[in-house]
Amino acid sequence: MNPLTAIDFYKADHRRQYPAGTEYVYSNFTPRSSRLAPVLEGFDDRVVFVGLQGYIKRFLIDTWNENFFNQPKEKVVAKYKRRMDTSLGEGAIPVDHIEALHDLGYLPLEIKALPEGSRVNIKVPMFTIVNTLPEFYWLTNYLETSLSAEIWKICTTATVAYEYKRLLNDYAQKTGAPMEFVPLQGHDFSFRGMSGMMDAAQSGMGHLTSFIGTDTVAAIDYAEDYYNAQGVIGVSVPATEHSVMCMGTQEGEIDTFRRLITELYPRGVVSIVSDTWDFWQVISCYARELKQTILDREEDALGLAKVVFRPDSGDPVKIIAGDPEAEPGSPEYKGAVECLWDIFGGDITDKGYKMLNPRVGLIYGDSITLKKAQAILKVMEEKGFASSNIVLGVGGFTYQYLTRDSFGFAMKATWGQVNGEGREIFKDPITDSGTKKSARGLLRVEKTENGFELFDQQTPEQEKQGELKTVFKNGSLVIEHSLMEIRERLKD
Repeated sequence: MNPLTAIDFYKADHRRQYPAGTEYVYSNFTPRSSRLAPVLEGFDDRVVFVGLQGYIKRFLIDTWNENFFNQPKEKVVAKYKRRMDTSLGEGAIPVDHIEALHDLGYLPLEIKALPEGSRVNIKVPMFTIVNTLPEFYWLTNYLETSLSAEIWKICTTATVAYEYKRLLNDYAQKTGAPMEFVPLQGHDFSFRGMSGMMDAAQSGMGHLTSFIGTDTVAAIDYAEDYYNAQGVIGVSVPATEHSVMCMGTQEGEIDTFRRLITELYPRGVVSIVSDTWDFWQVISCYARELKQTILDREEDALGLAKVVFRPDSGDPVKIIAGDPEAEPGSPEYKGAVECLWDIFGGDITDKGYKMLNPRVGLIYGDSITLKKAQAILKVMEEKGFASSNIVLGVGGFTYQYLTRDSFGFAMKATWGQVNGEGREIFKDPITDSGTKKSARGLLRVEKTENGFELFDQQTPEQEKQGELKTVFKNGSLVIEHSLMEIRERLKD
């Protein structure tokens, strides 16, 4: 990626559009609204802040150094000029400012941010950005496009993941399910449904702020590379797909199950897709026939020996918890969790709910949303089953059905300096509902009993106070957070 052209075209000439004598541009990045957010009832209008550090390391430092500052000036300037000339017209964009930046050798910017892993109130800035040298006033908002594109998604994903965790925690407490299972209960299935590999890695990192269950391997790499992740970052289990089951033929399906659980995976956890043909035959007949084989499997080093059945189509509530309109007593009427209970039994939690024998389990990951997840858990509770009987595969249907407007993310300038005079600037469109109304002037954020609170129109001395701390200055990362610290902040 050429960092000079990671912009919208209109950014290229804003330098000349600012008033003559402009010296500083001060902007902020803020979630403005939750009106379009895919959140649960009870959402308290706070958004998880994460992703800035990854952007700083990968783009502001690595990309700018490798593809701009460490390249010959003539080469990068000529490439930029050609792009501008061919698209906007010969000589439309002067390049002297680009030459001056290359000569400087670093990005003259200061970014002040809240701690990553904070849950930030709507309309409160997560970070601010300002140029540190007056001749580079144009650079602050030149970066808006890349800042927005790289950060809104991971914040949104992390917020939605937090809501899944909150939901699963609530039902674990209601039904007496083990709380330590919750970090495994939301499993990231989203990679193939995302807008490219980096999107999957970054979004998957958002998921990892609340869970450790993931099939997005690249998200673990991202967490290690940019968030110093150590220890248990993300875990998964051996699992089949439909091609495996199909290749074994429909007539040999039970033999495929038997080979998987006795020869390939005689111990530990294995997940087997079970609806390639007749899920109800698998969950009621094959499961019964294989009962002793399943019970006889060896435990792994963690003491686990579970066969997980994975339905992958149909109405998840009915598949898992039963269809009241089906023939009474049929597998369809009972649902998968009751079918397994009838065969394998289990324990009763201290809250009086049924928890399946630890040798079997269920995972469902087809088009899961927060509302569907809530519906599944609610019906299971009504039928007397603990929430830990199901793992939810959270995929692209959750993490790709999001936009920048889900939480109204925007980067806006609120202060500038022209010819030595500070100016408090703002926008307040008369045609808008109030969502787009911006703060004014220099900003300060304080932590209160109600979360984070914004104070605008601050003096330079006041702006230096509060919870926004310098994390990047003049090309260098100043404060660094780890994934473990972020998870700790999100424990509440």
